[in-house]
Amino acid sequence: MSYSLGMIDSRFSIESLRSQLQQGQISSREAVSFFLERIERYNARINVIVSSMAEAALEQAQVIDDRRARGESLGPLAGVPIVVKDILCTRSGKTTCGSRILENYVSPFDAHVVEQLERAGAIVLAKTNLDEFAMGGSTENSIFGASRNPWDTTRTCGGSSGGSAAAIAAAFAPAAIGTDTGGSIRQPAAFCGVCGIKPTYGRVSRYGLIAYGSSLDVAGVFAHSVSDLAVVLESIAGHDPRDSTSLPNAVTPYSSELHGRGAGLRIGVVREHIESPGLDSELRQSLLAAIEVVRGQGAEIVDISLPHSKYCIPTYYIIAPCEASSNLSRYDGAHFGFRAASTEDGKGKSSPTVSPLDAMYERTRSEGFGPEVRRRILLGTYALSAGYYDAYYLKALKVRRLIRQDYDQAFEKVDVILGPTTPTPAFRLGEKVNDPVQLYLEDLFTVGANLAGIPALSIPIGRTQSGLPLGMQLQAPPLQESSLLSAGHMYQIASGYQPSIPSDFAA
Repeated sequence: MSYSLGMIDSRFSIESLRSQLQQGQISSREAVSFFLERIERYNARINVIVSSMAEAALEQAQVIDDRRARGESLGPLAGVPIVVKDILCTRSGKTTCGSRILENYVSPFDAHVVEQLERAGAIVLAKTNLDEFAMGGSTENSIFGASRNPWDTTRTCGGSSGGSAAAIAAAFAPAAIGTDTGGSIRQPAAFCGVCGIKPTYGRVSRYGLIAYGSSLDVAGVFAHSVSDLAVVLESIAGHDPRDSTSLPNAVTPYSSELHGRGAGLRIGVVREHIESPGLDSELRQSLLAAIEVVRGQGAEIVDISLPHSKYCIPTYYIIAPCEASSNLSRYDGAHFGFRAASTEDGKGKSSPTVSPLDAMYERTRSEGFGPEVRRRILLGTYALSAGYYDAYYLKALKVRRLIRQDYDQAFEKVDVILGPTTPTPAFRLGEKVNDPVQLYLEDLFTVGANLAGIPALSIPIGRTQSGLPLGMQLQAPPLQESSLLSAGHMYQIASGYQPSIPSDFAA
């Protein structure tokens, strides 16, 4: 039997799909087959799926169907298909990080997030494209080539988790997992017109998440609605003793706490962000309209200031490359992954001043890493070098403390902070590829949450006259994902939000 998108889930919601599965209107195997067929049909247009786990997914779906038929107790995501960013280890298929240096790497274990998804009954369909080692904001830095935005295939889907965001926008799965080091979930979510959440640092285990910036990286969720984010987040959050940064706090039942009232909610607005001259005018008007929506629900709007936010970009682009320089030193060709075929120099003979081992290291890393990864490794190595450590890295850590202090002081006055996710809608592919500084500035409103370790959420607030999605960011105090999700859900209900996908992908 052939299933249309409307038959599977007219509102693209996990809740609806779970209901259909539980009532026997569709089997898990049929749901998996439906989404696999969509990937097969449409992926060439946007290049967001880099490896399929179709065989394993169908087998797992059959197991769930058999267990359901026997009346066994099933997890909260039983039979729900999910796609995962190709920076999270999976035993099934390859884990490449979009890099030549790991192009044939097969992990011997699953990431904690993947284990938790499977424990909840979710079915991992495929791995999604990303900027190499999550370093980028456009999903153009990948050995698999650039991914495209389903709303306009001449434009970026954002990065580094662009493949996951675009997969949701094109209805390749009801939910996706991404990672966020400086905005890599929220920026693609805004560009692709979907919802994306970055949890508190340590709320979701980093075990099996291949490291870029260890004090910044966190796994999170993409979906079409805030309520779906809540369902998936409560399945993957929680303490994991294998991750020394994992928080011991009990997981809140996010999905059952969504229906808080707007009355009495204090929402902070950073006026310097709303009034920033670099903010797109249509985005500004949509943000002002969104503020009025939440005000109409009884929320109190409070003007606040984050005075050190102007230092977020330079601080982030010292700390993150320093951590990358350390984390990526393990990829040397000696232990695993890609190794350069020859240790000879370009003239065909060995250099007398370089040992064969050093030559192998140099060639492997030069050929295995792309230009953006090499750039960030060099930046980080320089900032950590003798004579510069105090001037750059140590000073950046001190400014990071001031940035966190700004948030702490703001949250004494407000419950949630509201503002833009990005300065502009999705830009054209190739537009910033030769200007890394302009690409880094796309993280202007997102990196603060990573530096401070707080949770942040991006939700759609409409589209431009040309049809490009616009996103709004909400931020909350550490471990207050419930408040964040409740505020986002309140806005979506009050604004009459209805998920949609591009007409070119709606058949």
